[in-house]
Amino acid sequence: MHIWIRVLGTLAVTALLTSPLWAPSWGRGLLGEIGLLPFPGNLLVVIAFFGLVALYCASLHVLMKRAGAARPASVWWMFAIPANFVEDFYIVHRVDAQIRSRTTTVARLSWLWLGYGWCGFQILSLFPGIVGLIGGGLALVLWLTHWVLTVVLSRKLR
Repeated sequence: MHIWIRVLGTLAVTALLTSPLWAPSWGRGLLGEIGLLPFPGNLLVVIAFFGLVALYCASLHVLMKRAGAARPASVWWMFAIPANFVEDFYIVHRVDAQIRSRTTTVARLSWLWLGYGWCGFQILSLFPGIVGLIGGGLALVLWLTHWVLTVVLSRKLR
């Protein structure tokens, strides 16, 4: 069942990412928004964002290792675009399964729901127009909050 969710979800994400090509009346979407900043500024923004994602993945990797995970490197699937938009939910779930017995319920559930929240709003950010902008803004806030809690939990597991 999970493979079908991953495949169909990735197809839906791909459709949203490419919507400016086949439904230009919907708006420019995420790729169009990146293009609003002229080169090389747009390239620097993309590089900086992927750099932050790499640091976030490193934080998740450390958390998984400290929790005794068998496959902590699985968090790096966040770079498998466009599949990562769906895979991120599974990554959050896998990390949660590793920290479940090692942290308090409140901290873990906060971490879990913040994780699912940024994943969901990240997908919403792919929609064109104001819905995508609001979704993207909320995704960034939840993602950064989740990252801070990831570091806090990781330090507690030292």
